[in-house]
Amino acid sequence: MQKGSASMRKFDYSFLNNGLLPANLVTLTSSIASLKTMAGVRKEEHIKVFTELEAIAKIQSVKSSNAIEGIVTSDARIAEIVNQNSAPLNHNEMEIAGYRDALNEIHMGHEYIDFRQSDILRLHDIMMSMTGYEYGGKYKTTDNYILEEDSQGNRRIRFRPTPAAETQAAMEQLELAYMEARNDANINQLLLIPCVILDFLCIHPFRDGNGRMSRLLSLLLLYKNGYDAGKYVSFEEQINNYKTYYYDALQQSSTGWATNENDYFPFMENFLSMLYMCYKELDKRFAVVHGQKITKKARIEATVLNSLTPLSKSDICGIHPDVSPTTVEAVLGQMIRTGSIRRVGQGRASRYISNH
Repeated sequence: MQKGSASMRKFDYSFLNNGLLPANLVTLTSSIASLKTMAGVRKEEHIKVFTELEAIAKIQSVKSSNAIEGIVTSDARIAEIVNQNSAPLNHNEMEIAGYRDALNEIHMGHEYIDFRQSDILRLHDIMMSMTGYEYGGKYKTTDNYILEEDSQGNRRIRFRPTPAAETQAAMEQLELAYMEARNDANINQLLLIPCVILDFLCIHPFRDGNGRMSRLLSLLLLYKNGYDAGKYVSFEEQINNYKTYYYDALQQSSTGWATNENDYFPFMENFLSMLYMCYKELDKRFAVVHGQKITKKARIEATVLNSLTPLSKSDICGIHPDVSPTTVEAVLGQMIRTGSIRRVGQGRASRYISNH
């Protein structure tokens, strides 16, 4: 293991093809792969549902990725900015609009964009273009530090990224190492992507916007490999919801990074867990939006609860001819048990009415 300055940092992903990976990572990747297959089949059959989900997810992604960095505005304003119904009104909104543009770029053109320096710089430029900063699309020119504060308000340096003078060379090496590993048939791309993103975060190549860029690049590499759940359920929202877990994993995996002694596995596990949650959530949202199965019960409940007069079982079957009498009976039984409705009359004369 080489010691010395940060320039000694080597990017080598060959450890991913040695087969000695933690069992939990292997399980996660196979679960994600099967969920991906199911989502792909559904998308072909129900493109309209996925288009609706994409519109919702885009707003959540723009909101969450900026919120992680403390850049916030109201939900109504975010929706207006994302849907391009309004120009940004202040600095935060300019940052938000910049992220929207970079995200759109990835959504529309991920086949033509790659993990290469020219594309990374261009995405950063797009993301920063609204704010008028002169450093958009340029690597940092001064060294940056990741600080943390203790409960007494004392700051300390938690992590020293690659010095500014070595940033371009490090990004060059990172790009080449990624290209090499990507072409290795024995390396699972799903395991490679979080390693590359971790290294990008540790280089911290920009003066500002590194966290947001890391999330955009995560989506880019996932989309390029066919893992597009983040398009329909916000990947950034999962990270924001479990921010502490994300930062803990980042801290664990960046310890010893400059001297090639870091452990990628905590960050890999966090990254894949977030992606897995996107696929699980996509599964749930699909059922709700597409809804025939899920809404049979909801439709029966709504019919009885909204009726001003008691309804018989055959009345309900008449209103919902596609629902079997057995299902109607089961739902009514459940509603009586929970106390939301009551039965009036006995046997064939039974009617059902809301208790409220």
